[in-house]
Amino acid sequence: MNSPDEPTPTKSPFAAMSLRSRFVAVGAATVLLTTLGVVHAVNSAHRTEPAGGAQSVLSLGDGPALFFRTDKGRLASVSRPADGKGGSRGKVRESAMPCHRFYTGGATAVCLASRPGIPPRTKAVILDRDLKEKRSVLLPGVPNRARVSASGRMVAWTVFVTGDSYSSSSFSTRSGILDTRTGYLIKNMETIQVYRDGKRYHSSDVNFWGVTFARDDNRFFATMASRGKTYLVEGDMKKWSAHTVRENVECPSLSPDNTRVAFKKRVSGGGAAPWRLHVLDLGTMRETPLAETRSVDDQVAWLDDRTLAYAVPGRTARSSAVWTVPADGSGRARLAVPGASSPSAVSGG
Repeated sequence: MNSPDEPTPTKSPFAAMSLRSRFVAVGAATVLLTTLGVVHAVNSAHRTEPAGGAQSVLSLGDGPALFFRTDKGRLASVSRPADGKGGSRGKVRESAMPCHRFYTGGATAVCLASRPGIPPRTKAVILDRDLKEKRSVLLPGVPNRARVSASGRMVAWTVFVTGDSYSSSSFSTRSGILDTRTGYLIKNMETIQVYRDGKRYHSSDVNFWGVTFARDDNRFFATMASRGKTYLVEGDMKKWSAHTVRENVECPSLSPDNTRVAFKKRVSGGGAAPWRLHVLDLGTMRETPLAETRSVDDQVAWLDDRTLAYAVPGRTARSSAVWTVPADGSGRARLAVPGASSPSAVSGG
């Protein structure tokens, strides 16, 4: 018998449940807690994405400089000599902005950042001179290539929709183009009319990647893959058409003087070294192999009309380094920035 000061015991609702009901309740609670944990993790991951200039201490006016992605996945820069010689020098300045791919032209930059989730997505962030966000485009797939025209008007990107390597035969890419002046967006380049040997080319397996723009913001080059072959195509934005120029050209990069295209050429059917960097003279169609003899899987960047920069993987899966090499086939490859990838030169001023 309870004393007057003692509360009368009440029967717990949980105790009144059947054994089966208890299992159901515990299971539901576990699912709820797991869901909340996933939501929290996703939201935390989203907070690491670029939110504009507030996260960055860098500016496109801090030049001449070489911008790049660090092995930690952050945007950084290092000063360069005004004459472009000697690679890079000065102290590395690292921002808090996550980027998988970065490129700049004029007063515009683009940062491709991974977004968590299944399936994976990419956020293409268009940045101004102070690296503040002007616009963003959400894309399906994994970040792969990025380019901005010399004027800063045209921006292009490539994502892997399936697969994650050009060495594999089971990959699919999607490339898009944005006109920052008009706001016109092409989400998928596969709508373009392609001509080969003067005839309209049709194939269901066409893939495009590695867009690079000419100075007029209308002409561009890109890789087209179809039926087991790759082609350099030259495109016209106004006509929205393209024609094949040369076979076995991947990840083209047009020189500042618009006379040459640097690219990776497949020299082996497989194995550990499938590509060799070359430069194609668009006037004579003569190819020049570069002094870099390692296999480079990158869309190289022109630091000037004489020098190319590109990333080479390091000893671990997540490490890489930026190297430079003369564009005329002479000299030798030189280490520019360790622990870096996705190089892009900025003149500053």
